[in-house]
Amino acid sequence: MGSVFVTGSINLDLVAVADSLPRPGQTLLGRDFARHPGGKGANQAVASARLGARTALVGKVGADPFGAELRAFLSAQGVDTSRVGTAEVATGVALILVDRAGENSIVVVPGANGCLTPEDVSELPFATGDVALSQFETPAATVERFLVRARENGATTVLNPAPALLEHAELLELADILLLNESELALFSGTPTLGPELDDIFETAARVRRRTDQQLIVTLGSRGALAIAGALRLQVHGYAVTAIDTTGAGDTFAGALAAKLAEQSTLAHALGAANAAAAYSVQRAGAATSSPTTSELAEFVAAAGSV
Repeated sequence: MGSVFVTGSINLDLVAVADSLPRPGQTLLGRDFARHPGGKGANQAVASARLGARTALVGKVGADPFGAELRAFLSAQGVDTSRVGTAEVATGVALILVDRAGENSIVVVPGANGCLTPEDVSELPFATGDVALSQFETPAATVERFLVRARENGATTVLNPAPALLEHAELLELADILLLNESELALFSGTPTLGPELDDIFETAARVRRRTDQQLIVTLGSRGALAIAGALRLQVHGYAVTAIDTTGAGDTFAGALAAKLAEQSTLAHALGAANAAAAYSVQRAGAATSSPTTSELAEFVAAAGSV
């Protein structure tokens, strides 16, 4: 069984709940407020660790109470935080607005996340069988070094290019597995609007692949997910659940996928488990706090039926 290495952002999420998301210039009266650990790197690392994978997070927090709180939380979830450094700026925060349907709007202030350097990821002990997972919430040069070093040492690289930025499109080639949602797929394919037909999404995904041996996964929200691996096309259907908060569902998917790949699961099995984990997570509030444990995931799948 391999290990999962995640490099990415570590934030404290400040979440306000209202009946609807505000329009520009509009002030709304909120119904609730909460603080949750977050950041795509932290979310994905927790999702991986909760499913039993040896998981190390590489990132930075500030020398402030938020940073100390986040370190303690991550350690309590079983994440190795020995490579979480301290920066001389504030810990990153995300300001999240959630409406009664569970949809959200997010503003991220990177803070210490912007201080993660290529040197911070240059000596990671990658080995064959490991999984290296990253996103775009830390500097591009650091993401590039992380992925290159992982591939040089036999690890499987998984890139979730979010937030999607065309200026970083050249990094997509470094991913053995490219993980996109529909809006990210539309951006990187140059397609203004994706149609609802799965055949069209499969064809668009095939055009986005940067290498013939690159596997590509597209998450489809309540419709499940699909994947392309060589000539193979895979699809898993969504679960009928009531969404409370979709924040972090994509991160839960990514972390669960990495955990299963580190167990040497097939892509089909990892895809199904990740899809189920994401469906479970939207039924709970928060980002990192909403991902399931191994037993919770098993109970959810047994109750709902297999994908």
